[in-house]
Amino acid sequence: MADRLLELGNVTAGYGPTHVLRDLSLSVAPGERLAVIGRNGAGKTTLLNTIMGLTRLHGGHLRYGGRSLDRMAPHRRNGLGLGLVPQTRDIFPSLTVEENLLSCLRGDATLEEAYALFPRLKERRRNGGMQLSGGEQQMLSIARTLMTRPEVLLLDEPLEGLAPVICEQLMAVFEELAKDGTRAVVLVEQHAEAALAFATRVILMANGTIVHEGPAGDLIADKTLLHRHVGVGIDP
Repeated sequence: MADRLLELGNVTAGYGPTHVLRDLSLSVAPGERLAVIGRNGAGKTTLLNTIMGLTRLHGGHLRYGGRSLDRMAPHRRNGLGLGLVPQTRDIFPSLTVEENLLSCLRGDATLEEAYALFPRLKERRRNGGMQLSGGEQQMLSIARTLMTRPEVLLLDEPLEGLAPVICEQLMAVFEELAKDGTRAVVLVEQHAEAALAFATRVILMANGTIVHEGPAGDLIADKTLLHRHVGVGIDP
């Protein structure tokens, strides 16, 4: 197994002519738990979108398993093993829970796997997407992405706007998904404490660049650095 599953080298990317990421380099190893934190506008979502091919690459390169992603369409990246749970969730509102899951079913993935992770979805499997609560929609968005069998799971602020009890349930699921050490999980999250408790490594972003990278435990201990670049909800 390669030491580096996903690599970004000197990446500059954004939307149209606008540069959001600037000369950013990053690698993700198989089985790694990586947290990406920073203030709003730091470039965290753009980082995940760039990995999935949803932005314009202005410079640098991306590789997955040694294969270039630079000119690869998003659906082909997904087919290789990259899976994004977007901040907007993007479920199909006119389809039932089960139809949403079946729309992304790939390989040996099964509905029962999704229902084992999220029993609430099994209870609601005949309900339409618009009939679900915000927490249920997030569960469905995560489960649907897992149906594509991703080796790298990209989570874009999955706890946003959810009740604390739902946040705890989702973090427990992420722990379950990561515990066998084969699937890499990249977690972008405003809830810095939850992200750091989950991650083994963390990158701290500001203004489209990485301003700190290292073990999560080191950043937990550095309250001053956390407060400077994250601020909200962090005591200096």
